[in-house]
Amino acid sequence: MIKAAVLMENTPYRPEYLSEHGLSLYLETERHRILFDTGQSGNFAVNAERLGIDLGLVDLCVLSHGHYDHGGGIRRFLELNTKAMIYASPLVFGAYYHGEEKYIGLDPALSDSGRFRFSGEGDLVIDEELSLSSLNGREIPYPLSDGGLLEKTEDGFVPDHFRHEIYLMIRDGKRRIVLSGCSHKGILNIVSFLRPDVCIGGFHFMKQEISTDGNPLLDQTADLLSRLDSEYYTCHCTGREQYAYLKARMGEKLHYISAGQILEI
Repeated sequence: MIKAAVLMENTPYRPEYLSEHGLSLYLETERHRILFDTGQSGNFAVNAERLGIDLGLVDLCVLSHGHYDHGGGIRRFLELNTKAMIYASPLVFGAYYHGEEKYIGLDPALSDSGRFRFSGEGDLVIDEELSLSSLNGREIPYPLSDGGLLEKTEDGFVPDHFRHEIYLMIRDGKRRIVLSGCSHKGILNIVSFLRPDVCIGGFHFMKQEISTDGNPLLDQTADLLSRLDSEYYTCHCTGREQYAYLKARMGEKLHYISAGQILEI
């Protein structure tokens, strides 16, 4: 059994918890205390204190990708915790933008903190319990959309292919629990490759419009996810309207999690 606490999400579980557009999760496994993402500010730490969670005891942090709403609280975490290394893609400090005007990347000064351990662009086994995957270099069966997200390079702006995104897998006995910050590479691609028993994270459907005829992508997603023997906890960039649409089709296989919520998985 794994204990999970939602330290930050777009919606509060109860009024006493802070919320913002972002994601941060705390997990206790048999071997580790893990922080997965840090939201866009230090507010995740306020919620942690209200939940009785000591972030100074975290022994490992994972940063899912290089966007502000997942890594904006890193500086606060470094103030509260002096030992945990932050696992991330070597591309996490790239120049990432929404359109050509809005910078949505991380503070590049953080790269000099001495606390980052870069995973490489492939898979990294941390120990028998934890591993990281990027899916980079794999053929993607389900097409992606950059959604207007860009990377600024020496040659100008190019579509973000999300090579800076990584996924955490926790092995709990025979179970495979996968955490994905935003699933920019596509939730169907992620679950197809990693085959989790439990998947936690955002699905990045918040911009998917639902017409009177529905939405073909959401229909396909609900159908394919439901076929797998998996359970899903989603949040953040999935979108509440889009979640309700998926929930109506997936039933008890799909759940929404909010800031301040405690789960036993």
